Amino acid sequence: MGPGSGPACDITLNTRLTDEQRRRFQSVETIQRLLRDSRTIAVVGLSTDPAKASHFVGTYLQHEGYRIVPVNPRAREILGEPAYPDLASIPFPVDLVDVFRPGRECPGVAEQAIAAGIHAIWFQLRIDALEGAERAAAAGLDVVMDRCVKMEHGRWGGTLHWAGMNTELVTARKRRRPLSRPEVP
Repeated sequence: MGPGSGPACDITLNTRLTDEQRRRFQSVETIQRLLRDSRTIAVVGLSTDPAKASHFVGTYLQHEGYRIVPVNPRAREILGEPAYPDLASIPFPVDLVDVFRPGRECPGVAEQAIAAGIHAIWFQLRIDALEGAERAAAAGLDVVMDRCVKMEHGRWGGTLHWAGMNTELVTARKRRRPLSRPEVP
């Protein structure tokens, strides 16, 4: 799938997960499928502050063609999209929930995703979301945990250096796009 799919990309990013938890919640096949098939991503905890990671990730995903749905009870609009106070308030289907909330809030977010009939949830890098991940998995949702959706998109799309950073190399090579760009309705 692109230059990022080699063995050098099998990095753990200093994860706290056990090998078994990594197999369950960091499956390469699940990550690639979610990035390829998702069109509408609800970002729980999307910040209005451009310096925050959630804002940066939301901006990146929007630029890559995904429809971003901000979930933030203190905002009316983020990234030009109306913000919703919770997942239950979103009046249209969502393919994936990307979570930028503290671990103690993740079980509640998982319950909201289950109740809303959303089929996949992604708990961002370094969020201690094991309880939420277990609840979501038990309900049949696809779950990714302790990975960054932006970094994974770049890695599997061939646009990110193996360590997850821009190498600042200038090249005349045309960028490959192995992941199909989703159509926004």
